[in-house]
Amino acid sequence: MGITFVQKILALKSGKPRVNPGEIVDVSPDVIMSHDNTAAIIKIFHNIGIKRILNPDKLFVVLDHCVPAATEKYALNHKQIREFVGEQSIPHFYDINTGICHQVLPEKGFALPGRLIVGSDSHTTTYGAFGSFSTGIGRSETAVLWATGKIWLRCPKTFKINVKGSFKKGVYAKDLILRIIGTLGADGALYRAVEFSGTTIENMSIASRMTLCNMSVEMGAKCGYVEPDEKTIQWLSSRTNEKYEIVKSDPDAEYERVIDYDVTNLEPQIACPHTVDNVKTVKEVEGKKIDQAFIGTCVNGRMEDLQIAADILRGKKIAKTVRLLVIPASMKIYMDAIRKGIIEVLVNSGAVILNPGCGPCLGAHEGVLAPGEVCLSTANRNFKGRMGCRDAYIYLASPATVAASALTGKITDPRRYLR
Repeated sequence: MGITFVQKILALKSGKPRVNPGEIVDVSPDVIMSHDNTAAIIKIFHNIGIKRILNPDKLFVVLDHCVPAATEKYALNHKQIREFVGEQSIPHFYDINTGICHQVLPEKGFALPGRLIVGSDSHTTTYGAFGSFSTGIGRSETAVLWATGKIWLRCPKTFKINVKGSFKKGVYAKDLILRIIGTLGADGALYRAVEFSGTTIENMSIASRMTLCNMSVEMGAKCGYVEPDEKTIQWLSSRTNEKYEIVKSDPDAEYERVIDYDVTNLEPQIACPHTVDNVKTVKEVEGKKIDQAFIGTCVNGRMEDLQIAADILRGKKIAKTVRLLVIPASMKIYMDAIRKGIIEVLVNSGAVILNPGCGPCLGAHEGVLAPGEVCLSTANRNFKGRMGCRDAYIYLASPATVAASALTGKITDPRRYLR
């Protein structure tokens, strides 16, 4: 019997000939990522009593969660991080003018096939879109990794999700992953590796694959994965000169579950308050009044997302009762969107464009909600308090659904606005 991608990666990184599901191995990750929480990790690292990071070249530090700093506390954290980066000679540091870590790391050529990447953020699963085994870890684990270069991981069992069919107009990868999470549940793939495959995945853009892998953690997955193909290689070719090894599951690999989806008749989906698996069709909740619309985050702040929104909003004005916030996922995307005229279209529609970063997603900065307000967001989480207020309501949907809803001031099926 063959073995899966995740078994191969963990065997490769632990120096073993084979690793089986459930087995615990010591591994040395290729990349160790952290963001604003680096300040907290620094404190833990100092408490260990070791002066120098073992492999500073492996660290990838991005300031993105609250940028620029919104409070004195955040400003102090940023100051401590900058000083620590200098003291430790960490070469891969990206300050407040760069973007969200999960967009910046791939843009800088660090998310490569066959790599083992860990990060002190749950959505580190995003890099599986490039054939990496990438997963989130805790702050204490990160501090110990800085000191020792090693971490133990338990090899997960694997779900294979086969997707076939072509999306109809107005339906996107975000709708697919919401439907999968709605079907399996928020813990339906708990500590499982999830492989996305099939003709639908093959036809997806890299950005759309990133959306799937990013939200795989929302069904409890340890990692998401898409097998690298020519599209992957082409995307990486302009971003890195480093050599990498494509690691694939064997054709006869054993999976715990194989789940089939057909997107041919899939409709626009929406996750309703207050859980990401409370998923319905947009039609079922159409007409619900919204106060704020938000397009951005590490899920849907990429160029194709901004383009979809601009196509719907071009020549139109958003409802006077709605605040539309748009945050590009990186400064590169922001600049590209300016050059293509997308930002102008969005501004003319009434949108407020904010600097690249996480923005209001975590509820710490820019666009925090008030009690009783309703936000329709392209983000990945909608639990109580997520956007800064426990008495607000967050719905999750695709950029198309968010843009269409901003026009009407209420949750709206985007298909009526697409030619």
